[in-house]
Amino acid sequence: MPSTSDRSNGEPAVLAQNLGVKFLIRYHRGDITLRETLIRTLDRVRPGVKSNGHWSKAFWALKDVSVRAYPGDVLGIIGRNGSGKTTLLKSLAGILGADRGSVAVRGKVSCLLSFGVGFNATLSGRENVYLNGSILGLRRRTIDQRFDDIVQFSGLGDFIYAPVRTYSTGMKARLGFSIAVHIDPDVLLLDEVLSVGDASFRAKAGTILERYHNENKTLVIASHNMELIRNNCTSVLWLADGKVQQLGDPEEVIQAYEQNANAPAKT
Repeated sequence: MPSTSDRSNGEPAVLAQNLGVKFLIRYHRGDITLRETLIRTLDRVRPGVKSNGHWSKAFWALKDVSVRAYPGDVLGIIGRNGSGKTTLLKSLAGILGADRGSVAVRGKVSCLLSFGVGFNATLSGRENVYLNGSILGLRRRTIDQRFDDIVQFSGLGDFIYAPVRTYSTGMKARLGFSIAVHIDPDVLLLDEVLSVGDASFRAKAGTILERYHNENKTLVIASHNMELIRNNCTSVLWLADGKVQQLGDPEEVIQAYEQNANAPAKT
């Protein structure tokens, strides 16, 4: 499937420029003395330190990340756990704001960031379809029209009427993916969801991704599955410690990433 979309006309569907996202890590020191508290309260050179013994430190999950994807592009994001993949997807989805730089996404966005996120465990699968559909901006009549297709694609059968708390991880992933693709988004963001499910479901998911690509929609996929990235993506972004290590041709980036992962640790 990999091929480059026509970029001669139009603007990128996804654009991040010098994106920085930080989190504030808070912790408590129980052994702080009254004297130290007073000194640090008066010390304006130390930002983020509080006089009640609670301390904070800024952690930059993304540092000057720049990437763009055009309609028809399938952008893969790879990297070790904690490299910033999910943070980037959340920023593109509008869940996290930019502390530095900017993010712009054009069109309707659908995202599936982890298994079961957005589901109410006490409600049935059917009820969650309507709940998630309404959150994603669909009218009830539209959900009615697409409900059978969502259930058929998910392969849940009569389990659609059972509480989601009884679902396996794979069942949650299949239902979430089915909802995400059936709202017909312009930009689809996926975080490690296609590795769950049987061969039949993965084949159906691959067909959907190919159709979206052919319909000039934009896909962004974060995954540890290099074959999935290699076979489906038109470009790949490699993140490490929140920074861009490499961006470009899937095979070249994957090879560099795998060589780095297999390199002996420095002593």
